[in-house]
Amino acid sequence: MSEITDPVELRELLGAPTPRAVAKERRTLHARDREWIANSPFVVLATSDADGNCDASPKGDPAGFVRVLGDTTIAIPERPGNRRADGYLNMLSNPHVGVIFLIPGRGETLRINGRARLVREAPYFDDMVVRGHRPILAVEVEIEQIFLHCAKAFLRSRLWQPEQWPADTLPSQARLVKELIPDSPETLEQLEQYYSAAYENKLYNT
Repeated sequence: MSEITDPVELRELLGAPTPRAVAKERRTLHARDREWIANSPFVVLATSDADGNCDASPKGDPAGFVRVLGDTTIAIPERPGNRRADGYLNMLSNPHVGVIFLIPGRGETLRINGRARLVREAPYFDDMVVRGHRPILAVEVEIEQIFLHCAKAFLRSRLWQPEQWPADTLPSQARLVKELIPDSPETLEQLEQYYSAAYENKLYNT
């Protein structure tokens, strides 16, 4: 094994970025960035705590669920979940975050890096209501870096090409939970019922 241990060695291996790759970085939202955010139903929010322990959490809602508050600020609503709050706890000790915006069928992604703060109430919460439910809280991100990322990863993975998707041979969610958490008090039948079609009805209930 040959490990890379310094930036010079890494740059010698990868080469220098193209001028276009360097120039695409911005600090304020362009009209096209706003349009991208308005069409995105899914983001990944990356965080780390003060010790560098990391978390990447998916967030999803109807397209446009992330609200643009200004040229340098966005807000991501929180919906009911498992209450672990890993990413939010990270933000309290280290506000630096990264966000990737995905649009189904598009290979490019929009990337935003910045500083986050947790907001428990704000006037714009009324504009984030889904199925009659206001967000529990919101993550406001002050943008420090924003740019579009190319489609190479999606082209290589063929993520949006259904004909290339593998057969679903993995166990059901209920079976995975029972296998990975053997001490879970629920029976497999109870877990199957929990993760059944009725699961969608619980999406916005605490």
